[in-house]
Amino acid sequence: MHPPSPQLLHALRTSISTTNITNRLCANTRSASPISRVTLFLQSHRKNSSNVRPIRMIPRAHTAKPASHDRGPQSTEDTQTDFAALNVLGNIPAPTTAIDACLDNGFHLDNGLKLTNGDGLLLVGGEAFSWRPWRAADGDKNAMVNKKGQFEVEEQAWGLLDLVWPRPDLLIIGMGASVFPLSPETRKHINSLGVRVEVLDTRNAAAQFNLLATERGVSEIAAAMIPIGWKGR
Repeated sequence: MHPPSPQLLHALRTSISTTNITNRLCANTRSASPISRVTLFLQSHRKNSSNVRPIRMIPRAHTAKPASHDRGPQSTEDTQTDFAALNVLGNIPAPTTAIDACLDNGFHLDNGLKLTNGDGLLLVGGEAFSWRPWRAADGDKNAMVNKKGQFEVEEQAWGLLDLVWPRPDLLIIGMGASVFPLSPETRKHINSLGVRVEVLDTRNAAAQFNLLATERGVSEIAAAMIPIGWKGR
């Protein structure tokens, strides 16, 4: 058997060396952790992003405000609505017991009735009645205001509300030139009849009665008025 030639030995050594280098490279690649690869990617991204220029944001254009509120010449069309002259209840006739005037000593009604003897006025169910609530207090008008400054009269003064049927839903009380709080006893008695109550001075009470009686009817709205000449204590 002949020994190997020097050329064959050199070729074997070269082949073994190349195989060892390849195995070491593959081992290093498998041992690289995912974190290292993510880190390399982020570093590469930072280098590339440093060359990116920021984009300039352009503000949104807004419509300019008008320099004047002038809408031009007034329209002459017949279809234009004048809301200032609009009257929803214009075609509804006012009740005959609507109050036309409030006097110091009485009232004038739309049906021509005039009450000028200093008596009060009670309007219930479309009828007008002379009302003297102070008669139950020994005839003293000032006695209608109790020591607490509250408007208070005897239950007999509201007897008509107990007799009429169906009873009104709301009673508007006009207390002369001023407004006094209604005593709890008087309010409780009126409410016990199934009637709500609202207190005003006589002028505003008359306007309120005229409006609500026209809108809802005289069977729903009643009024108890004292002449504006009475000022209480």
